[in-house]
Amino acid sequence: MTPATLLVFSLVALVAIATPGPTVLLALTNGARYGVRQAVPGMLGAVVSDFVLVGAVALGLGALLAASEFWFSVVKWLGAAYLAWLGWRLLGSQGALDVASAGGDTGAVGAAATPRSIFLRSFLVAVTNPKGYLFCSALLPQFINANAPQWPQYVTIAVVFASLDFVVMLAYALVGARAAKLLHRRAVRWLDRCCGGALLALAGSLALYRRNVS
Repeated sequence: MTPATLLVFSLVALVAIATPGPTVLLALTNGARYGVRQAVPGMLGAVVSDFVLVGAVALGLGALLAASEFWFSVVKWLGAAYLAWLGWRLLGSQGALDVASAGGDTGAVGAAATPRSIFLRSFLVAVTNPKGYLFCSALLPQFINANAPQWPQYVTIAVVFASLDFVVMLAYALVGARAAKLLHRRAVRWLDRCCGGALLALAGSLALYRRNVS
């Protein structure tokens, strides 16, 4: 893989990652609710899922989901159900904490927010999204040199993809934390509810998503 190829991949990946999706919406919400430091475990959860995603594509799981209606539906409905659950919980939000207590657990989605729960929430959202597998299955092979060892190339792509993902989520978390400082509790409550509504909409779009069978 040449530096020019890696640069092109980075630009394409950055556009895809920066487009608002479930994980960046969670980063925004976590930043508003808990502050940037407490949002980091969620970012790490998404980063780990990036390595799982690229590894799965390298092993052919993306091709399996593209070929198997059954397994595609299993992953799709698991992801849609989890997104819908998170969105519903955010719709009932009472708003993030004020600045003085922004690091506490009050206002967490569901159970008290621990680093582990924040990590798992983002990881599960990303790893149960079949669109990510199909997208990467279509995209990544275009940047792989078939005449060179492939695993080092996939590792390089995974590191670049995960690094960009972390930077983008950090930016979203900073925006959320800044909003929590500038907006009063009622306004932040509506921010939570908007993110909840967006997650519900994404769950609905995922439930209606169909494989492109050629």
